Amino acid sequence: MKRELLKFLAFSVFVLLLPLLFEGGYLMNVLVFVGINTMLAIALNLLLGYAGQISLGHAGFFGLGAYLSGVLTATYGWNPWQAMPVAAIVVGCMAYLIGFPVLKLKGHYLAMATLGLGIIIYIVFNETIDLTGGPSGLSGIPNLEAGGVVFDSDVKNYYLIWGITLAVILFAINLANSRVGRALRAVHDSEVAAQVVGVNARLLKVQIFALSAVISSLAGSLYAHTMTFISPASFGFNFSVELLTMVVIGGLGSVYGSFLGAALLTLLPEFLRAAQDYDIIIYGGLLVVMVMFMPGGLVRGVPDLFRRIFKSRGGAGHA
Repeated sequence: MKRELLKFLAFSVFVLLLPLLFEGGYLMNVLVFVGINTMLAIALNLLLGYAGQISLGHAGFFGLGAYLSGVLTATYGWNPWQAMPVAAIVVGCMAYLIGFPVLKLKGHYLAMATLGLGIIIYIVFNETIDLTGGPSGLSGIPNLEAGGVVFDSDVKNYYLIWGITLAVILFAINLANSRVGRALRAVHDSEVAAQVVGVNARLLKVQIFALSAVISSLAGSLYAHTMTFISPASFGFNFSVELLTMVVIGGLGSVYGSFLGAALLTLLPEFLRAAQDYDIIIYGGLLVVMVMFMPGGLVRGVPDLFRRIFKSRGGAGHA
């Protein structure tokens, strides 16, 4: 655990000093979204990488957090710091109730059920025009404010988002290394074996599903108050596929892998703008390549690649 703490401290210093390399601007804004996507990737990784339960509907929970917080503040005048936890609680309770019937399913049946859930939520965003603004979106969402400081610039938003993201990362690391984390890995390997040693697999899956939804909702609320405008297009099926790709590319069952996957797939579109109409094909191709050649994701595959290179050089030098 001491090693994990040192790794986290080093990563935190890197994140906090990173803005010194840039002078604000567009790239700074992209790094803000790396933080939001890292939270989302961690949320999905807790469910998929640790508990082994696939979800293709997490963009829906992300959107619910954004819209609940946005509607409460823009339409009803709530304080954003009050709206965000309320949104997270509502989304968490909803996921908890949905989790009991949905998580009885396994494999592609579970994937299809969560996909259907995400599509239903997306349709609701589009059709409840009086509440959400429908396809035109919801505007007038206020920026977050604390101690007289309004988070209305890229640098301020960067430190706010990444401060919360680091807290989520630390929480996820502690969870992964706790008794609950070991129980999740046991469920991932074999539900029957986990139940034999006293793990309530069904309840644990529902609880991690709800926790994952809460983190996704928090990311959605932060997204809404950063952008001050949201529309259903940001929370569709394509984004669920992106999230899944982030987790697999970064590394299943790795908190820092979630960051690597989120960083890669948030920055990559900035270099592929000419191919934006084919983004889903590119993500699918990356997914296939990673599964074939780096099944452990970047967090394990890159170190393994360097080890093989050094080993082959060492063997050649010895010869």
